[in-house]
Amino acid sequence: MKNKLGTLLVSVGLGLGLASGTVMAQERVFFGIATGGTGGTYYPLGGMLAQVISNNSDLGDKKISATAETGNASVANATLLGRGAIESAFVAADVLDAAYNGKNQFDGKAIKNLRALGALYPETVQLVSQPGIKTFSDLKGESVSSGSPGSGQWQLLGDLLVAYGMDRKDIKEDYSSFSQSAEKIKDGNLGASLITAGSPTSSIVELSNSHDVNIIPLSGAAIDKLRQSQPYYAKTVLPAGTYKGIDKDIETIAVRAIWASHADLSDDVAYAVTKALYENTDTMAKVHVKGKEITLQTALESVSIPLHPGAERYYREKGLIK
Repeated sequence: MKNKLGTLLVSVGLGLGLASGTVMAQERVFFGIATGGTGGTYYPLGGMLAQVISNNSDLGDKKISATAETGNASVANATLLGRGAIESAFVAADVLDAAYNGKNQFDGKAIKNLRALGALYPETVQLVSQPGIKTFSDLKGESVSSGSPGSGQWQLLGDLLVAYGMDRKDIKEDYSSFSQSAEKIKDGNLGASLITAGSPTSSIVELSNSHDVNIIPLSGAAIDKLRQSQPYYAKTVLPAGTYKGIDKDIETIAVRAIWASHADLSDDVAYAVTKALYENTDTMAKVHVKGKEITLQTALESVSIPLHPGAERYYREKGLIK
């Protein structure tokens, strides 16, 4: 998180004024990255990104010390950025667009100081359920977790219910986190959970290793209807074998995760951290399979809000923007 909204001067000269001479203070710029819960993909990738930035960013005589913070995912992260409480955050593309333009859960509360640093990877929408729940219609009367009220997950579940001709009254809504909902499915206390994250998702991996699960397909006319109102969702396939017991491809949807910041972040810092990521994507690929999908070539995909000027300078240098 920000430390007093600025930089912290760390004195390394303990012998100031002594005969041995004066040692200059080193200026350290602290840079936070808000991620998500420990059961998702944001958290491990954010930790690796913090290491990449700390080890590879260049501000001349200054050092960037980056840290990843657990968070409550996209909606909460956008709000943190809006009030300048952290330097950067991971936010789903549809939520970021809604926040900037004051739509959906941000109706009347547009966050116009949001800026994009770059696109990351596609997040797969995974509707994980008990083995006996095979289709979306089977959710009627069942307990379904959508995460915190007002979150991107919560908004998506509402949109899916409408697309399938249902509403929130047709289900028993639960607000557990990814990890909590996986435990509840395992214990038989939850019918299904909507989890949007890079796949494989650790909480689902752990669940499928000890409990039979099903992943409900999201396809057909209902999804075509959803995509008319939510164009950021792309059709995708969760490959067979992604999780234990999932022996066939599952049609579903995905939305790209965006690395975002705010307008008050200095141009030099934004340039340095953006360059550090996209010139060290091979390191990101080592921590998670989704890290392999972070590339300079896709850095501007699904970015619908203004770029931070520092990030834009980097993309112009690399020829992505003319």
